[in-house]
Amino acid sequence: MNKFVLFFFCLTISGYGMNLHPAGRIAGVDTFKVPYPTEISKADTLKKDSARVWIPSMVTGVSISQIAFSNWTQGGLNALTWTATANIGLDYRNDGWVLRNNGKLAYGRTKLGGQGYTTNDNELFFENVLSYNIGWETDPFFSNTIITTLTRGYDYKSNPPVLIADFFDPGYVTQSLGFSYTRLKIATTRLGLATQEVFANKYRQYTDNPSTPQKVEAFKLESGFESVSQAKLQIADNMLLTTGLRLFTRFEHLSVWDVRWNNVIAAKVNSFVNVNFNFLLVYQRDQSLTTQMKEGLQVGVVYTIL
Repeated sequence: MNKFVLFFFCLTISGYGMNLHPAGRIAGVDTFKVPYPTEISKADTLKKDSARVWIPSMVTGVSISQIAFSNWTQGGLNALTWTATANIGLDYRNDGWVLRNNGKLAYGRTKLGGQGYTTNDNELFFENVLSYNIGWETDPFFSNTIITTLTRGYDYKSNPPVLIADFFDPGYVTQSLGFSYTRLKIATTRLGLATQEVFANKYRQYTDNPSTPQKVEAFKLESGFESVSQAKLQIADNMLLTTGLRLFTRFEHLSVWDVRWNNVIAAKVNSFVNVNFNFLLVYQRDQSLTTQMKEGLQVGVVYTIL
């Protein structure tokens, strides 16, 4: 119960695999929302409507892959994979102020042969960015980001699998204050001073301070610089490339950077069917000393609610 209270308190004050973390948790900024071409057109139309300063959006999707065999002489295993996602957004614009709120929920499972189900996606992400247009080329901003897993995460390299994460255990909360550049239509970038709080309960390997062997800490506070850049390029009438790069470094180790580079090509087949190709690269030393990479190709059903 304390973990849920802590999560909603943080939310209140703020307004996929080669060597990929088995829990599906990605430290850093998160994941970036994938806006489909029809969604972009809708958002642009709303922005032009001066009488409506609130711009809501919500896109949900389900992807399923399944294969089954019966008396098949060429061999093979039954397999079932599914992933469900939801991308939500609520932007506010008024008198130079811009408040961008976006979030992502993703969860998926895989079953291969007679083995039990394994988790292939497991993420909850919220981000709030408040900026003000002061007439300069750059705008001052304040941001808050919350990242955690939706539910339990396991290390499947062990047999049996080892439980290594749970909801807000660990949980990452990052605040940043600095300047952003949003004058380009296809790209935005921001840089600021940042603090990052890491919360844990049972799984304190993410928060423990090696310099205090007599104690295992459940909380870690880090400060440094954060840079977040995003770009959207419509490469065809029904195809959108979205890329996002997040960098974070600590003052005590300025030569070491956490890296999260997310790339998505989304193609709409029709109003309900889409094809997504995703490539994600993550480097974070407290998770792994080697670079983590994940790629996925999905065909699924997408429904735009707002």
